[in-house]
Order: sequence, then structure tokens, then C-alpha cells
Amino acid sequence: MPVKAMDLFDAYTKNMLPSDLGFIVSSYFSAHSAYSRYEIVSYNNVKSIYPADNGLTFQTDGKKLHILIEPSNYPKKGEEPYVRSSTEMIPQRFSELELHTCKNQTKIYWGKAALMSYTSFTIMKPMGVNFSFIFYSLPDVYDSMTLFFEKTFNKEAGVPMADAKKVAKAIGLKVKESMSWEYSS
Repeated sequence: MPVKAMDLFDAYTKNMLPSDLGFIVSSYFSAHSAYSRYEIVSYNNVKSIYPADNGLTFQTDGKKLHILIEPSNYPKKGEEPYVRSSTEMIPQRFSELELHTCKNQTKIYWGKAALMSYTSFTIMKPMGVNFSFIFYSLPDVYDSMTLFFEKTFNKEAGVPMADAKKVAKAIGLKVKESMSWEYSS
């Protein structure tokens, strides 16, 4: 059975990063609450991958989708996500995000559209409980990512399972529709 996902930095060390289609999922969890951020990057046709200060730089275009999970007791709810501190920000406004309010009043935001990163992007090496995974482009990659988000939203961010399933399915569909590279040359 083929490997569906792997730690990004282990895959780099073992020379197992695909140069064609791949999906990188990185997490950034708050040390003091269930506040969580995720970044999904899809890429294709890599020219090179090399170590950078505290991360890996990919020389290729990338499509990025950001996810933000805000617990009900988050004190800066009214502050636009793009102006929050560097440990809490995603580079988007509320108007650019989909919103789901969970039964426990946790709010989950995700991009209405993927953002393009031209020529190169860097994935920072995770610290503490954070992680970065590479999801390989297999026929069931979107199902694998949906299940992954369902489980991490529930276990790591305290999202009720019914809400985790619903939002993970919507995000899996968004990734499938807006982050593939089938039409790239």
C-alpha cells in the first residue's frame, strides 16, 4: 500500500518529496488555547527544493489555502485576521473567508479561494506540537485530507465531531476544486 502522507521534513531527508503534484499541510497551534491555524499549499513542477533558515524553500508556484479555528473565548474576535499578531494571523480579511460556527461557538474560517504564491515559497520547520505533512497525489488524496482535517479539528482544536466532519468535507472539496494543477502546462 503506498504512503499517503508523511512528515514533510522526513520526506525531504529521505528524498521522497514529489517534484510534481503535492499538497503540504502545516499546523500552528496556540500554546495557551485551542486557537489553531492551518496552511495548505499545493504545488507542481518543482525546479528545486533546498533548505532555508528554519525551513524548506520550494522553487515553484504554490496555491495556498488558510484555515483559522477561533475558540469561543478568543479575546480579539473583531480584529481582522490579517492584522493579528504573527502567531495568530492569516493573510486574509473576514470578507475573503468562509465561516462555520460550531455548536460550541468555536468559529472555523477558511479561504473562499486559494491564494497564489509565485516563483517560490518556504515552509517553516514546525516547533513544539506543530507539524507539516506532505500528502502524495494519489487517487484518494482529497479523502485522506478530509479525514485528516476531521480528526485534527476534533482532537487538536476541540471542534465537535459533527462540525469537524462538515467543515473538513467542505475544505476537502475546496482543495479539490481550487488547488489542483490539472490545467497547468
